[in-house]
Amino acid sequence: MKKALKVLAILTLGIAVLILTTTSGDAQLIEGQRIPGFPHLSLQAQEVTDSSLTLSSACALKPVSKASKSRPVVAAVQTPVPLNRFRQEPNLVDQSKETSAKSALAYTPIEEVALAHPTNFGRRFVQDFYGKLANNEAIVVLHETVGSAQSTIDLFQTPHPNDNDQVSYHTLITTDGTIVYLVPPDRRAFGAGNSIFVSDTGQEAIQTNPDFPPSVNNFSYHISLVTPPDGRNDATRHSGYTRAQYQSLAWLVAKTGMPESRITTHRAVDRSRQRIDPRSFDGEYFLRLLSFYPKTQEISTQCSTPAVLEE
Repeated sequence: MKKALKVLAILTLGIAVLILTTTSGDAQLIEGQRIPGFPHLSLQAQEVTDSSLTLSSACALKPVSKASKSRPVVAAVQTPVPLNRFRQEPNLVDQSKETSAKSALAYTPIEEVALAHPTNFGRRFVQDFYGKLANNEAIVVLHETVGSAQSTIDLFQTPHPNDNDQVSYHTLITTDGTIVYLVPPDRRAFGAGNSIFVSDTGQEAIQTNPDFPPSVNNFSYHISLVTPPDGRNDATRHSGYTRAQYQSLAWLVAKTGMPESRITTHRAVDRSRQRIDPRSFDGEYFLRLLSFYPKTQEISTQCSTPAVLEE
């Protein structure tokens, strides 16, 4: 009888450990608090090791008040970041374009990585500052740099601990069509401040900082065209962008799988009435080029879950 009770006790303990181990995979314990798990999203595993914290694809649960958090000193990433942290292997979405895309697929731009400083980008949030679910569909926002490619990269790679100074795009396209990846697509670039996207369902924006107006940054993929030399001023127009830039832009946007209804400009989303970029942009020409490329999901703005407690 004693042996039977002993065996029963061991079995009960084993089952309890098994249940605890299983459920711990559906939640996250951070600073003593268990955060409920979110549905797992499809995302390729990262190949970054030394920079795994800075470059992790994890969402943040919600913004945290500045008064209640202390930020560690953030260092620049020193190890090389692989291209597949910014763009994965193709997964064709629109099979009907496969034939017409053959000639377009012959175009392959040069791709480079110039990671922005970690102070100039952050995690995407699952909730806004007030705890409301932030589940907007992604959009592409088109910009121009106004400055040169190098000055823009230098600005983004400079540490900016002050929120007012933080700025970045996900990607920029130089005048020769080179694509430069700056911020991983599943992270939040600081490309638009006071901004709202108007869709068929209404106005879309997420407030992630109580000190600033709502913006589209939490669900945006920001792409900027390098401005030609004659446009590096406050004029309302310039000579326009090169054919190589339009070609690379169409190639890149197609890899986000974004529908045309979710492609917009900084000028269109800006609510400060100060942004007019990209100036002299030929939207019809861009959309015509875009139509030749098949939509894929090589670039995904979807962050992964479970989310970390704060950002």
